Amino acid sequence: MLPYDSAWKTAFEAIRKEIEAAVGDLIVDIEHVGSTSVEGMSAKPCIDLDVVIRDYIVFDAVTDRLKAIGYFHEGDLGIKGREAFGYSGKPHLQPHHLYVCPQDSRELHRHVTFRNFLRNHPEAVKQYSTVKETAARLFPDDIDRYMAYKATCIQELYVQCGLSD
Repeated sequence: MLPYDSAWKTAFEAIRKEIEAAVGDLIVDIEHVGSTSVEGMSAKPCIDLDVVIRDYIVFDAVTDRLKAIGYFHEGDLGIKGREAFGYSGKPHLQPHHLYVCPQDSRELHRHVTFRNFLRNHPEAVKQYSTVKETAARLFPDDIDRYMAYKATCIQELYVQCGLSD
């Protein structure tokens, strides 16, 4: 867990540029999501990005083009509306998680809504950063316990930004 680093914006733009060069004519947008997209947020230095497609009609073409530049489809990993991609041969880019989501995806909506809420609520950023830092300190080698520790804070923030079910 690291304090916010403004270099994460530059790292996102480098990844975005490479993705756009390959699939730009097939997609709607590329969103920088996750903790590295929120100024002031502590985060693991891994960029999360959602490649937004209109619908699944173009998914196979997007997958083929991403494959041509070193990405491979990993499936939805149990989250409907969010297709995960791994990669190889990208030492020039910061580590990242790449997802392809249709524009009407509930998961895309959740990512963008939560990001925008945090960007506009510095007190929530401070609260969530503190919880994340504590979780990382308590459970440096146990991702399940790390995630469980953060869960209550995340749910509280989801309620505040209208994402609670």
